[in-house]
Amino acid sequence: MGQPVRDYLLTLCVTAAVTYLLTGPVRKFAIATGAMPEIRARDVHREPTPRLGGIAMFFGLCAGLLVADNLQNLNGVFELSNEPRALLSGAALIWLIGVLDDKFEIDALIKLGAQMIAAGVMVMQGLTILWIPVPGIGMVSLTSWQGTLLTVALVVITINAVNFVDGLDGLAAGMVCIAATAFFLYTYRLWYGYGIEAAAPATLFAVILMGMCVGFLPHNMHPARIFMGDSGSMLIGLVLSAGAISVTGQVDLDVLKVFEGSGRAATHAALPVFIPLLLPLTIIAIPFADLVLAVVRRAWNGQSPFAADRGHLHHRLLEIGHSHSRSVLIMYFWSALIAFGVVLYSVHSASMWILPVVVVLSAVGLVLLLLPRFTPRAPLWAQAFVPPRYRRRKRAAAGPDGSHEEIVPGPVPEPVGAQGMAAERTPVPAGVNGATALGARSRFSDRSKADSSR
Repeated sequence: MGQPVRDYLLTLCVTAAVTYLLTGPVRKFAIATGAMPEIRARDVHREPTPRLGGIAMFFGLCAGLLVADNLQNLNGVFELSNEPRALLSGAALIWLIGVLDDKFEIDALIKLGAQMIAAGVMVMQGLTILWIPVPGIGMVSLTSWQGTLLTVALVVITINAVNFVDGLDGLAAGMVCIAATAFFLYTYRLWYGYGIEAAAPATLFAVILMGMCVGFLPHNMHPARIFMGDSGSMLIGLVLSAGAISVTGQVDLDVLKVFEGSGRAATHAALPVFIPLLLPLTIIAIPFADLVLAVVRRAWNGQSPFAADRGHLHHRLLEIGHSHSRSVLIMYFWSALIAFGVVLYSVHSASMWILPVVVVLSAVGLVLLLLPRFTPRAPLWAQAFVPPRYRRRKRAAAGPDGSHEEIVPGPVPEPVGAQGMAAERTPVPAGVNGATALGARSRFSDRSKADSSR
């Protein structure tokens, strides 16, 4: 089992290295071609930032597949299955649409149609859900149309969920990397623990997706030098959904022998079969919740579901008072808690300690989430070791009239805060669409007002 681990590690490193090394030249290319949209009212970055980072990520995907095809322990995936080729075909199509959208504004309905076509291309090449396990019934075979509709729905939902969450530096790439890591642990155990070769393509997809995100993150962490754009967010969303589709409809109940016995033992034994139905939803639980809330919010306000706004979860974290980096880390925390919690439960479902641990970690996450609502003052002896916002009040020197002005240490407010007040901005339409929304852009009429904390 050690040799496949080394092969996976080599594939991950090559994918990450190619993505990392190409991101710099891609950034220069994006600047040269003008793929640098103006600041929009809902954006949280200060300066126009080049997009098209998905170009480097796509070539990282190609490099990972090429290396895996030439490794002794991984080339069997390409010989026994057509799924890697199906993934590459669908990824190439969705990536091309994303590149055009990063440079030219493409209508949201056109992009939605392209996502469905990319999913259909994968279905035609065999990457589809053939059957689903149903608790209490067993494996239920799907008709061709049922499998196609379910596959397309999963691809479209995952792509848009990842696209919606791509609003802060490093957020989407980090969350997808966490999800891919959890998915790799699950599928690797399914393959080598249960001997199910059908889980091999999903394991490979997860490793390559991890490499794509790891290679891009150094360029995308705050302050970001380049954004992945729709060419990147839709690409990693499609790869993530492809792994889930690959493993969901390929698990053989006869190999797992999950329905031998009855009662509690049979239920616990069946969990590895039913987890694929839940894992794709849990690993995108945060982006999916953001997607649902955005659609409901916009419909309630009489807006189009594709209209852009500043009501996403990461925007609300900034409004609460979190910094840009802390908001990203909090989103990482919740994504990891949900994804790894589900994977851990699938492995040790009979253990009673998992639920209390998840509850305790959830409580810790809530405390961190609400921390800006409370500003406790540190004791005098700790004043030099805490951030200014937690220090005690000081009095300034006496003025000419002998009065004292009380000063509270803390960050100096800027003309435009993280919320990006619309009153300070003059919308000006621009023709380039980016990764964080689908609507038209707006810019600052006065560039001096663009300085705002993210």
